[in-house]
Amino acid sequence: MTPASSSRSQLHDRVTKALRRIEALESAYETTTVGQLVSMRGRTHPSTVAIDFFERGERATYSDMECWSNKYAHALRALGVLKGDRIGVILPNRIEFPILWFAIAKLGAVLVPVNVLYTPREIEYVLSDTQAKFAIVDESAWPVFSAMDPWPQDLAKERVILVGQPSTSAATTLDKLLKGVDDSPVDEDVRANDLLIIAYTSGTTGFPKGCMLTHDYFGVGSYAAVNCDFQSYRRYLSASPFFYGNARGNLLKAYRLGGTLYVAQQPTSSQFIGWIKKYRIEWCHLPELIARHPEATAQSFTSLKQVGQPYSWSPDTVRQFRKQCGVRSTTGFGMTEIGYGTTMPDIEEMDGSGSVGIRSPFRVLRLVNEEGGLAPVGAVGELWVKGRAIFKGYWNRPEANAAAFEGEWFKTGDLLRRDELGFYWFIGRKKDMIRRAPDENISAHEVETIIREISEIADVAAVPVPDEERGEEVKIFVELKEGLTAADLPVERIIQHARTRLAVFKVPRYIAFTPALPRTTSSNKVVKRELVDVSDPVSGAYDSEEKRWR
Repeated sequence: MTPASSSRSQLHDRVTKALRRIEALESAYETTTVGQLVSMRGRTHPSTVAIDFFERGERATYSDMECWSNKYAHALRALGVLKGDRIGVILPNRIEFPILWFAIAKLGAVLVPVNVLYTPREIEYVLSDTQAKFAIVDESAWPVFSAMDPWPQDLAKERVILVGQPSTSAATTLDKLLKGVDDSPVDEDVRANDLLIIAYTSGTTGFPKGCMLTHDYFGVGSYAAVNCDFQSYRRYLSASPFFYGNARGNLLKAYRLGGTLYVAQQPTSSQFIGWIKKYRIEWCHLPELIARHPEATAQSFTSLKQVGQPYSWSPDTVRQFRKQCGVRSTTGFGMTEIGYGTTMPDIEEMDGSGSVGIRSPFRVLRLVNEEGGLAPVGAVGELWVKGRAIFKGYWNRPEANAAAFEGEWFKTGDLLRRDELGFYWFIGRKKDMIRRAPDENISAHEVETIIREISEIADVAAVPVPDEERGEEVKIFVELKEGLTAADLPVERIIQHARTRLAVFKVPRYIAFTPALPRTTSSNKVVKRELVDVSDPVSGAYDSEEKRWR
């Protein structure tokens, strides 16, 4: 056996061992609801700080969270909340948000998180779409919320609760609602398969769709997240808003281990490293911009043991971060509808490989080619997923559900490839491919990942533009870091970098600078539709083939 084949054989054995461990985790799982998890941790770790909104000076122990969520639940029930009722919650990162979530969970009601940056039209859409009977609104969002026109048909104004100081005496405040309410245990028959959250995913076209997520979705997801880490951790950091899934997932991850989640008001790259040092953080999701920061060193990260790495990190960043900081990063592929679909096992040889790992616990995966058959090993196919506690479909969207599901299989719309060992690689969105020629399908994600490595670039979007000879050509829109101009980054440098990292047909032909890429308000994703819906898509761009500005 040659050294190469021996190494491959050893890797195969380690993957087999990792898959057996996943099977063992699945067999050992004990079903729970979110409310049961909250109550259990209140008994086992009563004096441990569960959550700390350190910028607001708000913190709560596990006992506090249990008692306060009981009190909130009784107050909501007194207002008329019943099992299954949808409750719109429009709050920034403040301690009331997780307490309300747990209270809603204990009542068997349904949380509808709403982005605090939404316009009146967007708020009205979400509340009307879910037929929300109640709304809980932060004082900062009250003026925009109050400007809804038309008003949601199912939302009576007396069932709107204000968190904070009222601008009018007519508003029902949360503080008033809680007066005289006890914190006795909540009696409600809540099951794991009951709906807990309707989470709206942001699309680049049309209105977003509400993903129906159950208690089991969060129970299974938090269990898998903890057990796929390299070891147990106690101090977590989250800079994600609680109206997004990451923050809620991070909190339940801390709950699984009786740890503490430190919560920032919003992501701030200039302070992120300082937070890690000050609060001796052991685990956090780390943006690539922070991983590449000059201050990201072993001296700055003495407490940090592992980071969650988005699959958009370039392999170079993964390797450099590990070398410079001595901290392992792990990745996986996921989306709101399925939670995590893949996870990277504890196999150091795969660090910096670009792979998003193997199947996650409770997930069955297949790759399907354009003909509807199974994509062979090494080939690209659309990822289909099934398994315990994936989402129950899109709220009130029968046509979307019919298109998204094939029996039990959910069609993600994402393109991946798989090797013979079971490792997956993310290629791009099925509808985010640039077809430069019949056999030259280019992943916009791949192009963006490579261009984003240039230090002056804050973000980039790759889109197709029509071409008479080839069908489509690649155009990139470059957003520079704050304070920089196009004069600070010659287009020749971008082209040279691309040529050294990409096959010749993938190198962008057109380059345009933009002050800011258009983004959705809900998840800050780039809206590529606005970049391509123009009369002359190459006007004002640099043509790298003709070496001139158009």
